[in-house]
Amino acid sequence: MADVDDLVDGIAAGRRAAVSRAITLVESSRPEHRAEARHLLARLTAPGEPTVRVGISGLPGVGKSTFIEALGGRLTAAGHRVGVLAVDPSSSRTGGSVLGDKTRMPDLAVDQHAFIRPSPSAGTLGGVARATSQAMLVLEAASYDVVLVETVGVGQSEITVAGMVDTFLFLTLARTGDQLQGIKRGILEIADVIAVNKADGEHEAEARVAARELAGALRMVHGKAAWAPPVVTCSGLTGAGVDEVWGEVLAHRDRLGVAGLADRRAHQQLDFAWALVRDELEQRLRRSAPVRAVREQVREQVLRGELPAVEAADRILAAYDEA
Repeated sequence: MADVDDLVDGIAAGRRAAVSRAITLVESSRPEHRAEARHLLARLTAPGEPTVRVGISGLPGVGKSTFIEALGGRLTAAGHRVGVLAVDPSSSRTGGSVLGDKTRMPDLAVDQHAFIRPSPSAGTLGGVARATSQAMLVLEAASYDVVLVETVGVGQSEITVAGMVDTFLFLTLARTGDQLQGIKRGILEIADVIAVNKADGEHEAEARVAARELAGALRMVHGKAAWAPPVVTCSGLTGAGVDEVWGEVLAHRDRLGVAGLADRRAHQQLDFAWALVRDELEQRLRRSAPVRAVREQVREQVLRGELPAVEAADRILAAYDEA
């Protein structure tokens, strides 16, 4: 792994190779790399103005990558430096992941003012919290003033990512029949802005109808709350409405204000600290020699139905306490 001092200098100079190596370092689960990563992060200089952090999610097929490419291109053309962190699904069994986001964002991938990093989630929420949060710090130290975090669009990872950004944007479609079901699944609780994507051609009218239905449902649920998520339509393919979506993201940020943004970042840091603790404890549990000594025996006894899960957990924890 590259010398930390060289990485710090390269990141400060905005060199893409240094940024890439640094993110590889902070994503690593090897103990020696974790120590180097902590040293690196302690040396990085935070930007003067808070970076705009936006989480973007939606069900598979909603067009997240196409939307991000359209939005990213507009932002870089306006003078921004855009970092994209795509949290890719990893197999909980093999650890393998698709990591195909660069191929889905061909124009943004070659934009010198953008940096796209597909990152495997490694099958754990702790891995998402640790790797993605630290990768954001690297991008910000390299003067990327907008960081977009794309989630896999399924499961708890959405909530994990929502807890590390300023604004959470949820993309949906008019033709899935699930726009209201999506609210029931808890998206309402974390979404700050909702956009009905693929509002183009013959589908534009039904997208606008879906947006009105969503907006009405949100008003009923939120009542007189300080911020009810606005619902807009857009097309990542044609670019129509993308500027309006970004305008709503900035409006939400303005609504937070300096104090609100600082408070959100402070709570995120506290949550991140605990996420790091949980992730490190899990890694130590895996590396524990006493745990390895009883792991297979416990596994076989549980599979044969001879050992209840509660007792199995107690035995593993007791072995860890012996270390």
